[in-house]
Amino acid sequence: MISRPFTESTAVNNAGTLPGSMTMNRNETGPARADKVLIVSFAALLAAPLLSICRYLDNNALTSWNWIFPGTAVGPFYLLIVLGIILSYALSRSSILELSPEIILPSLAFVAVLPLWRVPEVILDASRYVLQAKHLELYGISSFFQEWGLGVSAWTDLPVIPFLYGLIFRFLGESRLYIQAFTSLLFALTVLLTYRIGRDLWGRDIGIAAGMLLLGIPYLLTQVPLMLVDVPTMFFVTLSVHLFLAALDRGGMIRTLSASLALFLTLFSKYSVFLMLPVVLIIPIVRSRSGPGRTAARSTVVLVGAGLLCTVALLLKYDVIMDQVQILRTFQRQGLTRWQEGLASTFLFQTHPFITLAACAGAAAAIKNRDARFLVPGWFALFMVFLHHERIRYLLPLFPLFTLMAGYGLQSVRDRGVRLFIVWCAVTSSLVIALGAYGPFLERMSMVNLRDAGRYLDTLASPAVDVYVLPQARSTGNTEMAVPLLDLYTHKRIIYHEQQRVVSNMQARMQSSLRFSWEVRPPEFYAAHGADACLPMVLISSKPAVTDHPDAGPADTGMKILKRFESTTGVFRYKTFVSVFNRDCLDETEQ
Repeated sequence: MISRPFTESTAVNNAGTLPGSMTMNRNETGPARADKVLIVSFAALLAAPLLSICRYLDNNALTSWNWIFPGTAVGPFYLLIVLGIILSYALSRSSILELSPEIILPSLAFVAVLPLWRVPEVILDASRYVLQAKHLELYGISSFFQEWGLGVSAWTDLPVIPFLYGLIFRFLGESRLYIQAFTSLLFALTVLLTYRIGRDLWGRDIGIAAGMLLLGIPYLLTQVPLMLVDVPTMFFVTLSVHLFLAALDRGGMIRTLSASLALFLTLFSKYSVFLMLPVVLIIPIVRSRSGPGRTAARSTVVLVGAGLLCTVALLLKYDVIMDQVQILRTFQRQGLTRWQEGLASTFLFQTHPFITLAACAGAAAAIKNRDARFLVPGWFALFMVFLHHERIRYLLPLFPLFTLMAGYGLQSVRDRGVRLFIVWCAVTSSLVIALGAYGPFLERMSMVNLRDAGRYLDTLASPAVDVYVLPQARSTGNTEMAVPLLDLYTHKRIIYHEQQRVVSNMQARMQSSLRFSWEVRPPEFYAAHGADACLPMVLISSKPAVTDHPDAGPADTGMKILKRFESTTGVFRYKTFVSVFNRDCLDETEQ
């Protein structure tokens, strides 16, 4: 049985009621509330040490608790978590979220990730987006689209997000700071859109809880400042759901065209969204009782508009897209079975357990209440279970649906103050973990050497630098894909001296998650032009340079080491140690 259609009367009304047995906005007083607050406080206090004891269950590939909290390392953060719980209680008694959630929620989200801007690009995939964005910066928008998939190596990337990064490079400047501001803004807007979806489906309280709980996913927070496609894709997925709802509920040419455009941009953000966006097909079912004919007509117009845009784009780049689909079929699909991360890792360690428990409670409540509207956020569970996607980066774009499930589930707690206390406990505890533990850990990765070396190169007088690389000792990745990341951190012109690739252990490379690093070729703009001479030399290697004269690169004499950058966590096989050398120019004069 499908629930009643959405109207103002079936949403949260002034009396605070929700369809079914759940009630809202009822604040208990006295012993009943005190007991519930104590129970929530005890659970919040117990979560961190309990997870630390069970950290062997966390097999996350980037921020596993096995690496971040070895032994009893969670201890120093415990006091901060306690203080966070105390602060959460104070905040739950305030009206801060009620004042203006459309301003407060995105503002909190943006400010929350600012400390993580210090984290370097820790995932090698970012090098592809640097190369694509830099092509647009140097050669323009027309060249970007003409050469995408040809002169612009696209691997299995779709063009929307690299195009946006390229616009930033071209019109604002080639600076990672602008990229981080952009991705943080998209994250803040995602929080806002999540609130609006929850409000439109059920009411303000669920919207506020769902938006806030996105800050209770520590892994997600670490991804926001990175130059990847995951967080922007999450924004576009959430935007598509919101605009599709608006187009069906209120109609209008602008809303219809906006929904079609949003769907098109989402579909060309990342291939995995083709499996995520069927969620929009659920929305007409949920809204059909309010006028089946009108709902069907409006949804058809939106979908046809998006389909026409996608068809034009597909025809223009048919060969490139088919080649990418072939890679996805023969490599990526099989690779997902090898690159799994456990559900316990994703939903207990990388997400605050309160959110997971609330989401499960939401599913149970929706079944009990026969609330068909829950099918919209419930698509997250269907996507994960039936499509067997357990790698957290593939789930990330649907996290707003996950927190909407949790926001719905929290309504089973009838006291509004206790609900807010649960939300704030999840957020403050997760911020302690993300900012106090995840961030510092990621800042010790060897990828930080590229950032520090880039900043150091900017202090040198030379306008350009010669860059050489050595093969990775233990990783199946290609070291030369670190060159674009070095370029991201410096204003110097990079001259990359490509060396002959040694073909060895090819089968392992073809099955590696870093296979792209061998198939994306260095672009022309890194080639030497003119008669640059006596430039400082940069060597990127997987081991610290042991002599002042590296055995790879030019056979220069008179080389002197200027600076070494050798930070590492010792956890990851792919390493980027950087050594900067100065050349003695006396040998290169005509005297």
